[in-house]
Amino acid sequence: MQQLIHKITGLFLMPLVLVIAISGAALSIYPVLEQTSQSTGSATNLSVAELASAVKQSHPGTSQIVRHASGQIVAYYFENGNSGSDLIDPTTGESLGAYQPSQTRIWLTDLHRSLFMGDGGRMTAGLGAAVMLLICVSGLIMLKRRMGGWRQLFSPIRGTLSQRLHLEVARMAIVGLSLSAITGLYMTAATFGLAPDGSGSNIAFPDVKGGTPAPIVSLEGLQNVSVTQLRDLTFPYNGDASDTFTLTTANGSGYVDQATGALLAYTPNSSAKQIYEFIYMLHTGDGLAPLALLLGFASLGVPAMGATGALIWWKKRQSKPRIANNTKPRDADAVILVGSEGNSTWGFARSLHDGLSRAGLRVHTAKMNDMAKTYPNANQIYVLAATYGDGEAPASANQFMTRLDAYEGDKSVPVAILGFGDKQFSQFCQFAFTVGARFSRNGWHQFMPLATINRQSVQEFARWSNALSQNLGISLELDPVQIDVKRHRLKLVSRADYGHEVQAPTSVFRFEVANDTKSWMSRLVGGRLPAFEPGDLLAITPEGDNVPRYYSLASGRKNGFVEICVRNVPGGLCSGQLHGLKPGDHIEAAFQANPGFRLKDSRAPVILIGAGAGIAPLVGFIRNNHRKRPMRLYFGARHPQSDFLYRHELGEWHTSGFLHSLKAAFSRTQRRLYVQDRLRQDAAELAALVRDGAQIMVCGGRGMAKGIEETLTDILQSTGVDLKELRKEGRYVEDVF
Repeated sequence: MQQLIHKITGLFLMPLVLVIAISGAALSIYPVLEQTSQSTGSATNLSVAELASAVKQSHPGTSQIVRHASGQIVAYYFENGNSGSDLIDPTTGESLGAYQPSQTRIWLTDLHRSLFMGDGGRMTAGLGAAVMLLICVSGLIMLKRRMGGWRQLFSPIRGTLSQRLHLEVARMAIVGLSLSAITGLYMTAATFGLAPDGSGSNIAFPDVKGGTPAPIVSLEGLQNVSVTQLRDLTFPYNGDASDTFTLTTANGSGYVDQATGALLAYTPNSSAKQIYEFIYMLHTGDGLAPLALLLGFASLGVPAMGATGALIWWKKRQSKPRIANNTKPRDADAVILVGSEGNSTWGFARSLHDGLSRAGLRVHTAKMNDMAKTYPNANQIYVLAATYGDGEAPASANQFMTRLDAYEGDKSVPVAILGFGDKQFSQFCQFAFTVGARFSRNGWHQFMPLATINRQSVQEFARWSNALSQNLGISLELDPVQIDVKRHRLKLVSRADYGHEVQAPTSVFRFEVANDTKSWMSRLVGGRLPAFEPGDLLAITPEGDNVPRYYSLASGRKNGFVEICVRNVPGGLCSGQLHGLKPGDHIEAAFQANPGFRLKDSRAPVILIGAGAGIAPLVGFIRNNHRKRPMRLYFGARHPQSDFLYRHELGEWHTSGFLHSLKAAFSRTQRRLYVQDRLRQDAAELAALVRDGAQIMVCGGRGMAKGIEETLTDILQSTGVDLKELRKEGRYVEDVF
């Protein structure tokens, strides 16, 4: 519901909110200018009697003195048949020159309050305030859900650039915007008599006997009031002894006898009046320059949030699922149900749908909320469930439990559940586990253990699909899932070639962001690398194909370059094209996060194991090991004189303390060693490191990774440490290709 309210109000009523917000931001400047231009050094020592006397001497025809909330004092007079107004020095009562109210401010005020449409405009402006409040409240609830609870409200935000900007601005502006909206609503209600403003109480004019007017400076009723308390002083009509001064202060109002100086019929401000004036001050910032600045900056956030919100909505609309060859529910052999908040899970669903279809199955894919009452021909059901925020259901699955409980079909159909989430939240993939528990409670059977995907890791999804293939006994060919479709133009700056002598041609390619566009804007913002870390993936789509290939990154953004290691696979389309590059050539590539292959935030030792081009992400970890965390590298290649990648750099990193030790194994030398052999040689030491909390990171081919797993299982068997438990703890991670 909150999401629907936020979307409807934000999309359809944003023009009205923008007009009110931008005009409000412009008006917030004036209280600041007025307050900073005032000299109030000795104003607290000046009484209203002294001020009025000085003004009257300068302008005998003075009829009124008004003190604005900012401290600015204006005297209005009528002399020689002409009316005028002067700005008054609050410390002396002397004239500072003619007062000219800002026409721009008057225009902005009319626009902000009534849209130049009188009472109808005031009602519309009130509607704008209500819309703003709805956007703030619904946005705050959605932010709390996204961040995983109130305590995480100011945690780092992840997502696309537009999402991060939208939420960062919202977090900074929501207090000011909510304050403006609430106070604006109250003032609109007071305008139409729906809320009290204290203006209905009239003070009865007192009986005045009259007499010769005394000097203004001697009037006790004015002497006892400081200039800082003054709001308005209206002078008696010239020659009318029965008339009085009308005095309005911050605390109340009354009359002052011009002959005796007595304060007559003084009435303190009512509670309603005090509340209204306080609300007015909170809304305008008059007299409080810091508050005015806060409100102004908050209002400026509205255009930013409007633009980013529209962009988020458009991208989400564009990413809506487009499933080809989607079989009708009643005819499907396999059913895929998808729960997603921002549609990102649909890319994985589409990949699974196409893979099962190629395997000869009739596949139906739909939102979890659209689960049918029965699937008469289904023999397998897959549930891809993302978790939103602190363990909650995403928008497309918030009615799923009701539909699952109402299912009328055969519940013996086997189910596989795959959860998507982010490990930064304590309730990682909780909704998927909740769904799994409900399936079990209702008598369903899960034919695969519930698996989880962290931050849309394509590597983890690939491992799950391989396990699915083995479970089903068929060969599933799933298309790679590419999440980040934004491509960057990269220029090759250098390459280092290895392995030709041992028939394993491998090159280290180093790129930088190309900045050769003709657009001045592109030149202004160009040359910046996107955010990425060692171990993330570079997606390169070769010419003549539309399927991207993924290469592990040997660098991070802070290194200032993009580096990958690529072996030239015989017949490989992408690797062949890359090996044909010369320095100065360009490619286009996208950056893909790989959260499943990350260093844990710890000072515990790290055991890095890789072979061939699999050294790439491990090198990235080493070159950025500025904390000099103990790192041990086990590296496999064919011959030390041919394909010993990064040999020189590894020596330098070892000398500088970035790398604790290096154990290399070469399969084409007389000793014919493999990485597994090096691990067995250090078995006791490795077992001790793992017991002390070490993290193991493996990168290489699938066969090599399987051999490493078997070797480490043997090594750790006597210690009671299970690799499965290490995987769950994130202490045994793989990047396998």
